Amino acid sequence: MEVIILFATFFILLFVGLPIAITLALASMSYLFLMDIPYTVIPQKMYAGMDSFVLLCVPGFILAGNLMNRGNITEQIINLSNAMVGHIRGGLGLANVAGSMLFGGVSGTAVADTASIGGVMIPGMSKAGYDTPFSAAITAASSTIGPIIPPSVPMIIVGTLTGISVGQMFLAGAIPGLLLGFGMMITVYILAVKRHYPKEEKVTFKQLLIEMRKSSWAVSLTMLILVGIIGGFFTPTEASIVAAFYALIIGLYIYRGLKWRDVPSVLVATAVTSASLLILVGFANVFGWILTSERIPQMIASAILNLSENKYVVLLIINLLLLLVGSFMETIAALIILFPTLLGVATSVGVNPVHFGIIAVLNLMIGLSTPPVGVCLFVASSIGGVSMEKVAKAIVPFLICNIIILLIVTYVPASALWLPGMFYQ
Repeated sequence: MEVIILFATFFILLFVGLPIAITLALASMSYLFLMDIPYTVIPQKMYAGMDSFVLLCVPGFILAGNLMNRGNITEQIINLSNAMVGHIRGGLGLANVAGSMLFGGVSGTAVADTASIGGVMIPGMSKAGYDTPFSAAITAASSTIGPIIPPSVPMIIVGTLTGISVGQMFLAGAIPGLLLGFGMMITVYILAVKRHYPKEEKVTFKQLLIEMRKSSWAVSLTMLILVGIIGGFFTPTEASIVAAFYALIIGLYIYRGLKWRDVPSVLVATAVTSASLLILVGFANVFGWILTSERIPQMIASAILNLSENKYVVLLIINLLLLLVGSFMETIAALIILFPTLLGVATSVGVNPVHFGIIAVLNLMIGLSTPPVGVCLFVASSIGGVSMEKVAKAIVPFLICNIIILLIVTYVPASALWLPGMFYQ
């Protein structure tokens, strides 16, 4: 009975519209009250969930992303993307996807990508003659590339939960991220030709080189992080501080969009975002502890393995489960609650842990742009001033594309494991 009330409270509060952290907290408190367990267990389990050295890099990467956002990085990335692909039919849509691929190496979060790229591209595309729902849909869909291409906050969470190497996770996400980007570009082009969307004037080779030079400082941040971690120069936590310092210098003295007077507000915004994320981690850990005490993870694992012990069937079942969960639950919470259990199921049928980490993150990223509660959909529809229903309808071709890429990554392990295998032997 107590477990039924736990889940009933969770889903009711979730669909009422409360933030996921508050939903997890209230659902957990209802269970503790019914079981007559002291509420002192809440801070204990919250602290246990947040007490991880790897999690220290999350505020650093958030700070780096905020500094780059305030330092004209978005404008530089969009200009480069437009110079590369703007002359093709549907060029602004292609530039939107390319911008998300480049921006993903800076922010590491899908919502930041949607807000930053969308704030510039959605109005610009609508003014150029693109349907506003289409503009919002491609922005929301392409933003899911951000947490796949390193750095990635969800991958850091995976490493925190299981001890999987964050460096290997970062490398494993590179090829799936590129596959997502190119898959969505093909989708954009097909739709653009069908709907006669416009194309921009082709820039000269000299202009392209100028844009590449201007944006090289921004794009090189991803390489700095990867080379530093893979080369053993610094840990992921140290890499986040190096990235933040790099972003500060670039924003102040290269792009000059950031002023010293802006730094305090950036620090405050970073603190608020980091605190909200860590609170979410803490409450998700409390919720996960309750599920573990009720043996819910074991029941889920047994149910999946009872259906089949074939690796490919098990992966298909897990994909369906994570796509469903990702459509209504925040990514970090879903990882904390479900990932350790599902990882155990996957490894029991012979799936590599790093490979499964990419599969799980990719599933939940697709969920961010999937109705009914896809956060990126809400952000994009708000920026475009268009109804959620219209954006949800327009995003269907991109969701189909993303699911095809998900199946490729799932059933072709080399797509995720080739790069880690080269550098970690």
